[in-house]
Amino acid sequence: MHRFDEVTERVARLVFDYTLERLALDPVPLDHTATRADLEARAPSFIRAEGNHPDDVMRVFEEVIAPAVLSVDSTRFLSFIPGAPTKTSLLFDMVVSSASLQAISWLEASGAIHAENQVLRWLADLAGMPPGAGGVFVSGGSAANLSALVVARETAKREHGPRRFAAAVTAHTHSSVANALRILEIDPLIVPTDTADRLAGAALGTALASSDQPVCAVVATAGSTNAGIVDDLASIVPICRQHDVWLHVDGAYGGAGLLAPSVRARFAGIEHADSFVVDPHKWLFAPYDCAALVYREPALARSVHTQDASYLDVLHADPDEWNPSDYAYHLTRRARGLPLWFSLSVHGTDAYRDAIEAALTLARAAARRIDALDHVELVREPDLSIVLFRRLGWQADDYRAWSERLLDDQVGFVVPTKWRGETIARFAFLHPETTIDIVAEILASMA
Repeated sequence: MHRFDEVTERVARLVFDYTLERLALDPVPLDHTATRADLEARAPSFIRAEGNHPDDVMRVFEEVIAPAVLSVDSTRFLSFIPGAPTKTSLLFDMVVSSASLQAISWLEASGAIHAENQVLRWLADLAGMPPGAGGVFVSGGSAANLSALVVARETAKREHGPRRFAAAVTAHTHSSVANALRILEIDPLIVPTDTADRLAGAALGTALASSDQPVCAVVATAGSTNAGIVDDLASIVPICRQHDVWLHVDGAYGGAGLLAPSVRARFAGIEHADSFVVDPHKWLFAPYDCAALVYREPALARSVHTQDASYLDVLHADPDEWNPSDYAYHLTRRARGLPLWFSLSVHGTDAYRDAIEAALTLARAAARRIDALDHVELVREPDLSIVLFRRLGWQADDYRAWSERLLDDQVGFVVPTKWRGETIARFAFLHPETTIDIVAEILASMA
């Protein structure tokens, strides 16, 4: 298993052939969800004492397993938050895997960490954070939010002592934050939003002043997952400073908008955040799984997350070395920032800017197309690249049946959502090659 023998060479050729064919697909098919019974019948377990011929295993993967996974990189995948990794980032992810590159500590992986830190520095500069800012790549927004809120809580403990804290959030704060607060035993302090559905300074100030508990963090959102809402960061910052509260900005989806001139002003104030997160596997076109967590003062995170063990002492002999394991709750980690580093280096940041602007332009065009039709109605003007709309006269069952038909016919993957208790439809645009013609086809299917 650990030598490059005949079996390994055969597997390599199978994998490389499949990879080349998959990368060349144009368009990328949506594919279908399969039932458990169908999968059990067509793909019985190959896990047995004697093993199997690689051709047989690969054939089942190609014919049964892979088609039963929806392709998030399809131009017709418009639900949840899609993904559209560049071809170069996908290829370099193979390099990261085949070279067994990990990135736990500087001692073991200084080259990989150096490259990852160049990307983190670029993200910090986009946000306008100071030269000392830095952080780490983790698996996703959930891991990033949890890691940042641990630092916020522990920092608050140093001032207030051990006690039960609260964190200010809104109704559109991501579910991963609610989960992190539950894990950390931090109580949510729900702050009402303004008329534009944003967390803003006035309501936040009132909530913090009237809270019965000390508040260790304010969690603002820079692009909510359901509606793409960017909170009023500029008005939030002075309130956080007045109350000496950690400001964490969750830009897992929307933070990539920092690169787009057409919406950059919406993020004013993010430069004062104590921590922020953006997921490159969403709108920065990196493979799964990749989230960037950046701290304004990384030393605070290091003082919280550094793991102490006798066998780890050697990692901390030189305080100037950067150990990614010191900036989140993890220890073991793959060099997940390298595919983004490679793709950014090859294509340049202008290409990324143009790709992000393409999705924003499409969202605005889709909104105008909805306005022009009689059978659908725009719910709210899009802040970023998510468009909420309703089909007049429809109930929840109508949306579900329509969504299933779209996927069955491979027209699109568009699942319903809810807005203020009402079931509606939602487009999440991310792929720069999704066209207004695809949007028009989907809207026409609702007529």
